[in-house]
Formats: sequence, C-alpha cells, structure tokens
Amino acid sequence: QVQLVESGGGLVQAGGSLRLSCAASGIIFSRNAMGWYRQVPEKQRELVATINSGGRRNYVDSVKGRFTISRDNAKNTVYLQMNSLKPEDTAVYYCAADSRYGSSWSEVYGMDYWGKGTLVTVSS
Repeated sequence: QVQLVESGGGLVQAGGSLRLSCAASGIIFSRNAMGWYRQVPEKQRELVATINSGGRRNYVDSVKGRFTISRDNAKNTVYLQMNSLKPEDTAVYYCAADSRYGSSWSEVYGMDYWGKGTLVTVSS
C-alpha cells in the first residue's frame, strides 16, 4: 500500500521560510517522479514543483527563485524548501508521486498517488 505523508506545514509571517517533507512508502521511490501541488478553496489544484527520477526539476513561475524541491532516495523523502514566503502562497500543499514514467514524467501524465496535505498559512 502506497503512503505519502506530508509534514512541515504551519503558520509563518511573510518573508519567512518553511520546509515541507513527504515520506513515501510502498513504492520504489528512486524510480518515481515526485511533486508538490497546492490548493486553495474554490480553486483548482496547482502544480508547484516536480523532480523526476533523474533529478530534473520544474517549478511554476510564481515560485521560481524562492522554492526548491529536492529528494533523498535513501530516506524515501522529498522536500520543498520555501523561502521568501508570500501571503499568496497560503494553501494546502500536497505531495504526489508518479509510478509509471520516472525520468520521462511530464505534467500531462498527472500523478498516481497523493498525500493528505499539509496547510501552509502565510500572514502579512
């Protein structure tokens, strides 16, 4: 059974930092593309950052230069370091895993597994 468990969310002031972690089990982690998405009420879930099995990273334009996604295959964990946070970064952040494409993953393929989410609130 695949499990993705996020941690690290919380309340932070604008300009501050948080690091989200996602511990994965039940998958061959090193072969999977991993990603972070976020969602606010009444809006579609938004792709924030991804890292494929080869280590290639992609970011949504609004977080480039502020967020960094990384992975530790030995710990089956993916991270999202968030710096210079803004109130508009407030959302529930979800960890996601692909199980099929690995280094060839593309956003059009979507993700196969999802965590339950962790809330990030940035106050102004």
